[in-house]
Amino acid sequence: MEPTAPLEEGAPLVPFAKAGVDPEVAAIKQLLKLLDKAAKSARTYGTKNPVAQRFFQQFYDDLTSHLTTHSRLPLLVQRNQLFFKDEVVYQPERDATGDSFAFKMYSDGIRELSFHHGLTQEDLAYFLDALWGTPTDEAGSAEQPADVEEDDDIVTRLWAKNLDTITLVTAEELVRSSGFGPDELELQTQGYMSMSVTSLRELLDRERAAAAPEPAGQPGTADQPGGGTTGGGISRNRRFQANVVGYDVSQEEHDTLTQEIQRETERDATAYILDILTAVLASEPSPALLSKLFDVWDSVLDVLIRGGHWPQIETVLTLLQDADAVRPDLSDTHKQQLAGLFEGLSRPERLKAIGLHLNHALHAKTEGLLTLLLMMKQDSIPGLCSLLANLDGPSHQAVVMEALQTLARDHSDAIVRGLTDKRPTYVRNLLTLISRWNDARFADCIEKTLRHPESTVRREALRILAALRPSGNGTKLVGLLSDSDETVRLTAMKVLSGGQYSAGFTAWAPFVTADDFHDRSPAEKRAVYLALKQTAADEAVPYWQGLLTEWSWTNRKKKEELALLAADILGKLATPAAVAALEIGQKKGGAAVRQACTSALSVANRQHRQSIPSAANS
Repeated sequence: MEPTAPLEEGAPLVPFAKAGVDPEVAAIKQLLKLLDKAAKSARTYGTKNPVAQRFFQQFYDDLTSHLTTHSRLPLLVQRNQLFFKDEVVYQPERDATGDSFAFKMYSDGIRELSFHHGLTQEDLAYFLDALWGTPTDEAGSAEQPADVEEDDDIVTRLWAKNLDTITLVTAEELVRSSGFGPDELELQTQGYMSMSVTSLRELLDRERAAAAPEPAGQPGTADQPGGGTTGGGISRNRRFQANVVGYDVSQEEHDTLTQEIQRETERDATAYILDILTAVLASEPSPALLSKLFDVWDSVLDVLIRGGHWPQIETVLTLLQDADAVRPDLSDTHKQQLAGLFEGLSRPERLKAIGLHLNHALHAKTEGLLTLLLMMKQDSIPGLCSLLANLDGPSHQAVVMEALQTLARDHSDAIVRGLTDKRPTYVRNLLTLISRWNDARFADCIEKTLRHPESTVRREALRILAALRPSGNGTKLVGLLSDSDETVRLTAMKVLSGGQYSAGFTAWAPFVTADDFHDRSPAEKRAVYLALKQTAADEAVPYWQGLLTEWSWTNRKKKEELALLAADILGKLATPAAVAALEIGQKKGGAAVRQACTSALSVANRQHRQSIPSAANS
């Protein structure tokens, strides 16, 4: 179908204006109808079509006629409409927004278009080419400007030409003139058209003039008393000003926005980013973007671990753990990526980062750290042991121990190997960990630590060994009689005395018959004899009997002291062999020994009578 025929060439544009309607506004409406027809004809039939050229020529003639009278034609752009003097002078037919040149300009960021006196046909033709581009069948023609790129927007194309007779005001200019960056607010699409100015360019010029510093000597400047206040107000950040160019903002709306921005500013940036990533995970439909998102989560975990943000890590891991429930549509590839996130938690560099952070801040909180450690896999146990060995703070060590208590219960090889480590604190922590398991299978492993060079380790090992194995062969415990630490020796004797261990006298003989045994403290010698009584019983009676009847000119006092201890122990042993030994000592010993044997026999007889029920109770 051929386009509507234009008016005869050279015929003046005579608008049909209703009573009370501004004739200039009516003329502009007719003018823009010609522009619309010229644009549609050019897009449909090409710029060389005679009909399109006639529409274009008539539009140009009428526009230059208007500019001769008024010198300038400013048009405000709002979505798919053009405004002139607060009146809508152009809008497309219903459902024809896509063909609207107003919408085309608005979508490219143009908020005002102005034609100026002196406009040439070449300038106007370039504007129309920039607005709609050259038709496909005319692409590459000699008339197409060499500097026009097909992908450029209208603003870029016109700025490249730098026309003096066609000027623009863009949304970016409006936002920047208000003190905002281009990404802080989107231009409001309602309200600013009612401002009492003839163009946005005038509005921008007015705002720039108001923001300029006042001349020296004027009121409110630094030259006047108190002028510093006004001058400071000019340079103040205008972020929270209400008189923003191109916006209608009431004081109430301004206060609300200020509070929202303040809350947003005070919010933790890390939590904000995590919320965004969580929202993307819950809603992103693109498989490719989801794959990239899981890569981002991996990087996020790295950053959080290095910074010691344990609560945030706990939140992230809990979320990822429930990802299948949140996104049941995850593909197998995505599920593998998700599993890889958890498998990578125990990477050596991450465990090292945990240790560095905790040692750098000894009083750092550990809330949430346990969750991270417990979500690690079995292969993380050696790394966790290394982490435990290198931590300085007891509270931090306790968290790692709690994680190992769960993870390493059935995979304890690394724990057992660690018992041979030379670092005493680390070995004591491992011993404590084993004691929590309360598993007698580890008793043999703990026995090996009785030879550890650090006495505190030997004490702890002895205590735990007694708890795990309260009975059995006590030969290795007897070996602690030669330990260099007195506390270890006394503890060993106490364990042997209070338990149900057995150890033949042959295991004791090297210690109790040694020359230096006489030099030990009375308390230690008594502890040895009590342990000997408990573990060897009658096997030790000949040794004690020998002490009761021994006569010696050397170390007489110390040997007599041993004989008195022997008599006391034999009385408590109260076996027939012990009683017989006491009777011999009562006859052949010295005066002090005979008296001690008499007292011991009384104790033994009393124990014997208590152990035999009386005839009345039999």
